Amino acid sequence: MELTGKLNSKISELTIEELKTLISETVKEAVEEALENREAILSGNYLNSVKEARDDYKSGNFKKLGDVL
Repeated sequence: MELTGKLNSKISELTIEELKTLISETVKEAVEEALENREAILSGNYLNSVKEARDDYKSGNFKKLGDVL
């Protein structure tokens, strides 16, 4: 409840233009990310690299992060 009150007071402190900019930038970033994901999925190289990585993992051909660091 306390967090909701703080959030409401912060939102109410924004001007209409600041809120529009915040929403616009958020939507723009989401659309750009979706387009990048779509491009990656449609790329044959990307799909091949995912298949290779899965095959390597299944065969045990990988290093644990703790071993590398």
